[in-house]
Amino acid sequence: MTLPRRALLADGLRALLLAVLAGRAARAQPGHAPAGAPNRTVTLLVGYPPGGQTDFIARLAAPGLAAALGQTVVVENRTGAGGNIATEATLRARPDGATLLAGNGTPVTINPHTFPNLGFDPLRLVPVGMMLESPLVLNVHASVPATDAKGFSEWCKAQPGGPNYGSVGAGSLSHVAMELFRARMGIPEMTHIPYRGAGPANQDFVAGRFSAMFDGISPALPFIRAGQTHGVLVTGERRSDVLPGVATAAEQGLDDFVFSNWIGLFAPPGTPAATVHALNAALNAVLAEPAIRGRITAQGDLPGGGTPEALGAVVRRDDERWGRVVRDHHIRADQ
Repeated sequence: MTLPRRALLADGLRALLLAVLAGRAARAQPGHAPAGAPNRTVTLLVGYPPGGQTDFIARLAAPGLAAALGQTVVVENRTGAGGNIATEATLRARPDGATLLAGNGTPVTINPHTFPNLGFDPLRLVPVGMMLESPLVLNVHASVPATDAKGFSEWCKAQPGGPNYGSVGAGSLSHVAMELFRARMGIPEMTHIPYRGAGPANQDFVAGRFSAMFDGISPALPFIRAGQTHGVLVTGERRSDVLPGVATAAEQGLDDFVFSNWIGLFAPPGTPAATVHALNAALNAVLAEPAIRGRITAQGDLPGGGTPEALGAVVRRDDERWGRVVRDHHIRADQ
């Protein structure tokens, strides 16, 4: 047996063990719940299909949350409308901690500005704690002869009518980020091609239907490692450990271009402070586990944690920032 095959089998056994332990923890029964914890099965809503970043962190955290809360935790993918359906369901749920949202920044801080008649206010969600942060990478097709942001912008300006770029959805962070980049770099024209999620977007990306896309580092990483695309800029405060050769925006002269696709845990409006405290303590305990942190950092993401107040500050900051960008560049979810 070759070394690669042995390594693959070892990885498979580790994955099986994690799945068994996760199943045991997720079936934890009531009776050992801390004060303020929900007293019935917890439904953790995800507004996107299985396989994406939000679904990943929700399913990774669910077993540990179940063990810490003494309740079964069920992850439910309630998809549609750019995350709005799951967000609205959480806003309307009973405020007892038994319905929670793993919500990223798009439905919470961007959609209120890109959907003209949203009908509800995501800022009424109660922050529990940060689950994960993922800086974005400006990822370009392997055929594009650019290795940095300046080279890419010059290449864009030389294309008649401007190049096509993709996003994981109209009005999404990847859409808004590219429009901000285009304006900051003085690129006169680019054509936006929106998709319903990173999966279909990346399928067309590697096929060459468009030339570039802002995406989270973890979903972009397999294509970069395969040589099908390459990064020219990351939006983190520092370089990514999994993409050390890609310079940050600040290193390339783009100031105030630091942001991430974060995913937070939220509860319905009116959730008691004691329940929020219990949920936050459970989340921080899960994210402190070395195995959990290792799974997150291995794909280029950053583990969350911290207080509800810290997540609330991020929400307010991004609501103001992306609201201004959406207004300045006339971005809509139906573009």
